[in-house]
Amino acid sequence: MSWRRTQCVVVGALLVGAASSSSSASAQGTDDRQVDSALHDIGAFVERYYSRAQSVVADVRVRVRPMGRDLTPHGRPRRLLYEMRVEWAEGTDEGDRKPVVMRQLLEADGRPPEPDDHPECTDPKLVSDEPLAMFLPSRQSDYLFSWAGHDREAGRDAIRLDYRSRRDESPTIEWDEYCVSIDAPGLTRGRVWADAQTGDVLRLDERLTGMFEFRVPPEQRRSGRSLTMAIERADTSIRYRPIVFSGPDETLLLPSSIEHMTVWRGTGTQRLLITHDISNYRRFVTGSRIIR
Repeated sequence: MSWRRTQCVVVGALLVGAASSSSSASAQGTDDRQVDSALHDIGAFVERYYSRAQSVVADVRVRVRPMGRDLTPHGRPRRLLYEMRVEWAEGTDEGDRKPVVMRQLLEADGRPPEPDDHPECTDPKLVSDEPLAMFLPSRQSDYLFSWAGHDREAGRDAIRLDYRSRRDESPTIEWDEYCVSIDAPGLTRGRVWADAQTGDVLRLDERLTGMFEFRVPPEQRRSGRSLTMAIERADTSIRYRPIVFSGPDETLLLPSSIEHMTVWRGTGTQRLLITHDISNYRRFVTGSRIIR
């Protein structure tokens, strides 16, 4: 908050206001140009990333840890091992394609999955949206980006951009028996760190901006449970690092870890920390295919 001494003459106040307004407009113009330049570089990086990621597969060790009120580990974690790759799937519009992350479960708590095993509510989905898709040139118009300054990330000079969905969309809620998943792009905000020179994405964070409460349908209610549920917190952080391949020699910037923290109300598990450690990257030769 700022203030101005009331004994200043009116002309002086108007002049100060005009100078401040001019300076603010100039700064905004500079920020807009920086955002446009950064989005151009990041978009080019993401296009290169997707062109190469389709020929890469990795192992992902997932740990689902219940947390206490003080956010320290509480109880035994669930451990999962997946094989992960990126593919292209049909989008919601005809002829549209979108990149998705494909996961194949290899182990659950130290043993191979049985044919009749069912995933637990907290397990990662076998197919999910690839998080960098928003930076593709064709999709950037769906988001509002703003300049957030310079920083250091992963030992590099980096720029930061904040983003949010351009559309104020209502959350969508999907139930699978007693499991619920929520997609709430209108209630999230994010920040990306990118190399200041190349636009390589180094880190991506996203968070829920406020609590979202919803009613539990009668068919999903368990005896003695609340009629409503709420998600109070949902924070995600993805970090990327260079991976070196040989034959032919190539270095790609790929995800190395994902950390996801959620806090729920009205459910048995109140606080969950889910970590993904991604390693053992290897390449294979294949053509891309569309998942129907």
